Amino acid sequence: MLTQVKQESGYSGRSTTTGNAIEVVRRGTTIGAEIQGVDFNRPLDDVTRDAILSALADWKVVYFRNAHITPEQQKAFGARFGELTVHPAAPHLEGLPEVLVLDYTKPELRYPTDVWHSDETFRFEPPLGSFLRCVRPPEVGGDTMWADMEAAYEGLSDKMQHFISGLEAIHDFTVFRGKFDDLPPKERHAGLAEMEEQLPNATHPVVRTHPVTKRKALFVNAQFTIAIKGMRKTESRALLDLLYAQATIPEYQFRLHWEAGTMAFWDNRPTQHYAVNDYHPHRRTMHRVTVKGDRPF
Repeated sequence: MLTQVKQESGYSGRSTTTGNAIEVVRRGTTIGAEIQGVDFNRPLDDVTRDAILSALADWKVVYFRNAHITPEQQKAFGARFGELTVHPAAPHLEGLPEVLVLDYTKPELRYPTDVWHSDETFRFEPPLGSFLRCVRPPEVGGDTMWADMEAAYEGLSDKMQHFISGLEAIHDFTVFRGKFDDLPPKERHAGLAEMEEQLPNATHPVVRTHPVTKRKALFVNAQFTIAIKGMRKTESRALLDLLYAQATIPEYQFRLHWEAGTMAFWDNRPTQHYAVNDYHPHRRTMHRVTVKGDRPF
């Protein structure tokens, strides 16, 4: 059976040709689709994996509503898409370093995700993407939003596209420096020095090309990008603020409401995301595995 693309709300879905019994239901204009028909009780076969990757290339964010699986199963599922990474600062499940835990009722597990960002762009090879699974949804709120940075790039004027073509930006793990704030000065300095040695600043193109689709996307984000290489500080800040703002345009966005067992898979290369921080004091528990990527170009 061919992968089916179901049309909803007047949208004309983009079809795929990969053979498989899954159904891809379009949920957004240029970004966001639901995948139905994946059996999470069975090992993921090559045909289904390739169909999911095809849908990801089209829609940048795909999600499943029936991922009632264990952390071990989530790890195994994610590993079918590539080598998994271990986050250098965020907490993880005991015995499963690849499974990152987001549980914001616990102060020691908290780090800011309510800012538009692409994951771990401070790495020389930022992630391909991540699988984020809802273990415990909050009673209210707690949605995640994604922005289509290909649409954001295309929305710029021709002159601006030409101006930023060839520019490079510097990315830093700055948001995680705070994890050392409560340590004594000597330990804080040693901890920062070790992390800086392991994760030196990375330089990436401001406009990256997707290795599969060859489409261009803005690749700077407010969480990890600290400067445009070769520009004065004031010039860099003005340009970055303009480019950061593109992620906030509603027409480029997709928003997902979480339910227990919902799992999203997003392409980290042409998207940014934002975890809406509107659910406290309710609890929200999420597990994430992340697939290693390649060097942006």
